[in-house]
Amino acid sequence: MEHNRYKVFTYGCQMNESDSLRMGTQLEQLGYKSTENLEDATIILINTCCVRESAEKKIHGKIGEIKNLKRKNPEIILGVVGCMAQKEGEKLFRKAPHIDFVLGTNKIHELNNVINDIKMSRHHMTNLAPDDGGMPQEVLPPTSDALSVWVPITYGCNNFCTYCIVPYVRGREHSRPMSAIIDEVQNYSKTGVKEVTLLGQNVNSYGKELTDTSFAKLLYELDKIDGIERVRYMTSHPRDLSDEVIDVIRNSRHICSHFHLPVQHGSDRILKAMNRGYTIENYRNLIKKVRTAVPDCSLTTDIIVGFPGETDEDFKDMLEFIKEMRYDAAYTFLYSKRSGTPAATMENQVEEKVKKERLNKLMAVQNEISLEINKKLEGSVVEVMVEGPSRTDEAVYTGRTSNNKIVLWEKRGQEQAGDLVQVKINHAQTWVLKGDAIYG
Repeated sequence: MEHNRYKVFTYGCQMNESDSLRMGTQLEQLGYKSTENLEDATIILINTCCVRESAEKKIHGKIGEIKNLKRKNPEIILGVVGCMAQKEGEKLFRKAPHIDFVLGTNKIHELNNVINDIKMSRHHMTNLAPDDGGMPQEVLPPTSDALSVWVPITYGCNNFCTYCIVPYVRGREHSRPMSAIIDEVQNYSKTGVKEVTLLGQNVNSYGKELTDTSFAKLLYELDKIDGIERVRYMTSHPRDLSDEVIDVIRNSRHICSHFHLPVQHGSDRILKAMNRGYTIENYRNLIKKVRTAVPDCSLTTDIIVGFPGETDEDFKDMLEFIKEMRYDAAYTFLYSKRSGTPAATMENQVEEKVKKERLNKLMAVQNEISLEINKKLEGSVVEVMVEGPSRTDEAVYTGRTSNNKIVLWEKRGQEQAGDLVQVKINHAQTWVLKGDAIYG
C-alpha cells in the first residue's frame, strides 16, 4: 500500500477545488495517499475547466506531459474529470489514447468504482452526467485542519447567459438539502475551521426547488453555528439577490459584509445580448439598496470586455458605469468564444487587439478607483482574520477583513491562523492594505 499515491491537478473555479477534495476523500478510502511528486503517483486526476480557451490549452498540455510518464510506468491510471471532460467526452480518447477514463461533472461519487473497473479491465471508460446534470450524491471532503473551507450549496445553473458554457457541462440547478449543509459546517466547526465559503453558480437562487428553503434562511441558520467566525459565498447573480438576504447579512454576526455582484457590462444593449435578465437601472437600484443597508460593505464585480457586437459607445457606457459604481475591485476578462454557446455564433465578433486595448483602459480606471477607496482607510483600525505568514516574508503576516480587504502587518505578538486581530492601517495600495497590529 505504501506505493499507492495519487495526484490531482485542478483547473478553474472554486467548485472544482471542492470537487478535487471530495475525490481525494474517495481515493483515501481505497488506501491511497496524496503526493506532490507527480512521478510517485499511480493515479493521476486532471480536474478540468472549459470556461476559457486558455484553461483548455493548459489542460491539453498537462495531458500530453503525462503521456511520457505512462510510457515509463504503464500501471499509472490517468483520469480526466470535470467540465472539459463533460463537454468533450469520448473525443478526449481520440486526442490522447493514454487517458484511461473520462468522468463527468456530477459523477465524482462513482470515482472508486471506475478505478476498480479500470484495474480489472484496462479498457477506456466514459461516465458522463445526464443532460440535466442530475444531483450529485453526497461526498464529503476529509476532516480539515484548514482555516477556511469550501462548501457547495448548489450544483448546475439555470441562467443560460449566452457566453457561458457552465449550464451545458454542469447541468440544471440542484440545491443540496439545508440539513446536509448545516451538518457539514457544524462538523467543520468542531475541527477548528473558522471560515466557510458557500459555493454555487448562483447562490441567490439556492432552495428554489426545495420546500420552505431559501438562501436567506440558510444564511440565518449558518450564522448561529458556534466557532465559525466568517461565512462567505460566491457567486451571486444580481437578478436574484433578495431583500431578505440583504436583511440577514445586515443583522448577522458572521456573514461577511462583502457583496460580489457580477454586472458583466455597463450597456443595456449588451446585457440583453448576454441574457443577463436585468437592466443597468435595475442593477443601480440594487446597489443603492445594498449600500444603504450595509454602509461598511465592500462591492466587487466581474466584467467581460469585447462581447460580440460591443461598440466604442457600449464600451464608453461601461467605463462611465464603473466610475459611477466605484467598485472596490473588478475582475475583468476578455470575452472568450466557447463552442456550444449562442454568443460563439453571434455576428460582429470583436478583434483581439481591440479587446486588449479596451481591457487596459478599463483596468486603469478601476485601479485608480480601488486605490482611492483604500486610501480612505489609512488611519483606521480594522478587524482581520489571521491567515498566516505572507508568501514572501515569514515575519509579515496576512489576513482579510470581513469585507475582503487583504491586510499585511509585521508580526510582533502571538497571533495564529484563525485569530481575529485589530490592525491600524498606515499605508494603502491598490490591492492590499499595510499596517500595524494593535497588541494588548
